[in-house]
Amino acid sequence: MENKQIIFKGYIDRAPQITDMELKITNISTSELVETMEDGAVMVKNLYLSCDPYMRGRMRDFHASYIPPFRPDSVMEGFGVSRVLHSKNEVFKCGDVVTGMTGWEEYSVIHNTAQLRKIEQDPDSGNDPIPLSYYVGLLGMPGFTAYAGFYEVCSPKTGDSVYVSAASGAVGQLVGQLAKLHGCYVVGSAGTSHKVDLLKNKLGYDDAFNYKTEPDLNAALRRYFPGGIDIYFENVGGPMLDAVLLNMAIHGRIAVCGMVSQHGMSSWQGIHNLQTLIAKRVRMQGFLQSDYLHLFPRFLEDVAAYYMQGKIVYIENMNEGLESAPAAFVALFSGGNVGKQIVCVATE
Repeated sequence: MENKQIIFKGYIDRAPQITDMELKITNISTSELVETMEDGAVMVKNLYLSCDPYMRGRMRDFHASYIPPFRPDSVMEGFGVSRVLHSKNEVFKCGDVVTGMTGWEEYSVIHNTAQLRKIEQDPDSGNDPIPLSYYVGLLGMPGFTAYAGFYEVCSPKTGDSVYVSAASGAVGQLVGQLAKLHGCYVVGSAGTSHKVDLLKNKLGYDDAFNYKTEPDLNAALRRYFPGGIDIYFENVGGPMLDAVLLNMAIHGRIAVCGMVSQHGMSSWQGIHNLQTLIAKRVRMQGFLQSDYLHLFPRFLEDVAAYYMQGKIVYIENMNEGLESAPAAFVALFSGGNVGKQIVCVATE
């Protein structure tokens, strides 16, 4: 049968472009693949693939990162939701739906099954099931990043003033909602008036602004946070971070999750206002969600319950077909997506 694949062509030092990837169609023999599978491996049909900013870092020949780079002329990979077609693994059976790292292709053989997780849904529970695509968003790596970053790194207190950049994205939209549930005052920023409207009228932010229409970010933040920012959930870096540093409250906390504004640059911009960390005794900490995997079961229970109870919502940007994956990924770095960027490879 045919297997469509997205191939990574070679390392780059700029923003990703569609031409950095190519669609390749290969013919595969299922029986031959199964015969060559190692013990413990599974063959899957990929249903949903996740587009995430961290993947840009894998397009550099930079081995000091926390995750290895892609290999040129090879299939790209990322988080996905897949159905098991063949198994040589005692944990996963044919027909199981799993989530974890998989190839950007229609069919994959996964050898490292230690990072796979079976999705358990009870069709007889009487509740509408959580969409499978949410397991690479709300209940996947982005959702857990928001959960661990907010509760563990930000150390929130009721009444804190919270600012979230890239607030309508895969991570930011959940951070803001968790902060509201915690009793915080929450403001977010985004790059279009449509996204600002979603923040205020769908995601429950107290206020929001379009950073592209603000001539002075420092003045804008003073307007929204006259008493200072207690918590900043950092997703963009650059001039925004510099402006935030001038507006932090004493003993404020900054959780550094990502710096998407820097991904298109050959060299990263410097930050000029770090001296404010001293006078205001601000704690600024980078983190990875993988540092907190011991909290993952609690995260799944809490966030799934919030969703089923209608206390949180989640916005997806669904792209149809594997061939749409390069454009969907590139859109992350131009603000072209609204919410979590997903590629639907197949529904079954």
